[in-house]
Amino acid sequence: MKLLLITLLSLVSLPALGGIVEKPVAYQAGGLEFEGWAACDDQGAARRPSVLIVHQWTGVGDNEKMRARMLAELGYNVFCADVYGKGIRPQPPEAGAEAGKYKKNRTLLRERVNAALQVLLKDPRTDASRVACIGYCFGGTASIEAARSGAHLKGVVSFHGGLDSPTPEDGRNIKAKVLALHGADDPFVPAADIAAFEKEMKDAGVDYQLVSYPGAVHAFTQKAAGNDNSKGAAYNEAADKASWEEMKRFFAKIFAR
Repeated sequence: MKLLLITLLSLVSLPALGGIVEKPVAYQAGGLEFEGWAACDDQGAARRPSVLIVHQWTGVGDNEKMRARMLAELGYNVFCADVYGKGIRPQPPEAGAEAGKYKKNRTLLRERVNAALQVLLKDPRTDASRVACIGYCFGGTASIEAARSGAHLKGVVSFHGGLDSPTPEDGRNIKAKVLALHGADDPFVPAADIAAFEKEMKDAGVDYQLVSYPGAVHAFTQKAAGNDNSKGAAYNEAADKASWEEMKRFFAKIFAR
């Protein structure tokens, strides 16, 4: 990956929420402009475990910002990656086409996630030895691709992400522990993909977990998805809460001193 320039530029800071400072962060990579989102408790300047969030198919939005705030309230330094580029925030059906560009070009997807990871690593509040990457839907796929790229991460978490294995040999690059949180009734993740993912992880000797939530379909953490499972994507409160707690337990283990 060739990064021509990575520059942090904090824009207008938003009001603190109970000690949480949230703000957009502009950065450059490969000659292109990006705009992510940062959140952190502003009490103290000590380095702390940090989390990179990769967005779902519509780009950095309210869901990512909400999760960033929730993680910051737990004491993490958080940065939301911008895979698409500044101002590119497609809505369906255009979002499908935009996400498809990166699903078809995993090398480019890895480059974009790793560019954002460099922004997080350069933050003086980041403990570079304790960094994880999480993602939702498209971002879940991206978080696993970040691990496959060989990025130095302690762990990655996929929430209802794609679990295909286009280059299974890349599993041997994974240094992180992997947690895949999956809707057991997700029609967009076929059984063949799950089997390929598990085979890749096992063949590569990756420390991984696959947790499936009965009755949950795709996008089970997204309230905007509605509650009609017949559409294949719907919010599931029980799975949302259970998966968040699973992630918290995972972080407690991987970040333990």
